[in-house]
This record gives sequence, structure tokens and C-alpha cells, in this order.
Amino acid sequence: MATTAATSREARIRRHARLRKKVEGTAARPRLAVFRSTQHIYAQVIDDLAGRTLASASDLEVSLRDGGGTKTERAAKVGALVAQRAKEAGLESVVFDRGGFEYAGRVQALADAAREEGLVF
Repeated sequence: MATTAATSREARIRRHARLRKKVEGTAARPRLAVFRSTQHIYAQVIDDLAGRTLASASDLEVSLRDGGGTKTERAAKVGALVAQRAKEAGLESVVFDRGGFEYAGRVQALADAAREEGLVF
């Protein structure tokens, strides 16, 4: 049986819901949430208790859009940028929310770049 885009999306949403049972962002340790589409990648640092986004970055930003490179290279740049913005907001550590995506490829590149910039998770 071939999987359709709808069933793949539903499976990812189920995985994300299962993950979110355990992962919660607080003011002291917010959640670094990653969303990966077919072309782009987005990252947000979220305080779930207050319902606020503290920092965000994506490869659609003008500063990253001109750089070119592969999708994995752009994901690494997004990871570094979101880590810098989180540190500017006074955050040192976060919990990582891979969003139901496999921890490989672009998601892993984003996480590794954020760690290299000094974000602890």
C-alpha cells in the first residue's frame, strides 16, 4: 500500500502529539520547535506557559534567502540565527521539539548549529 501525502502528514502530527506529551517549554527553559516543509525550515523558541514566541528564524528571511546553498546548509544557518536571537533574549538552555520529524538531515543540521552557537539542549 502506497502512502499518500495526507497519511504521511497525519502520521507526523500523531508523532508530534506523542512527543508534546513530554516536551513543554517554560520561561526558564523554553521549547525550540522546528517545522520542516519540502522547501523551507522554520524554528521558534516558545514559552508554552505564557503562550509567547521568544525568538524565531526561518530560511525565508532576507538575510538567509540570498545565501543560496543546499537546504541542509540553509537549515544550519537558521539554527545558528535562532540560537543567536535566543541568547539575545537572555536564554541559555531550551528543550528540543523536532515536531514529529526524524532527527536527521535538516532537523539535525539545525540542532547542531544551534548547539555550536552555545544553546544548551
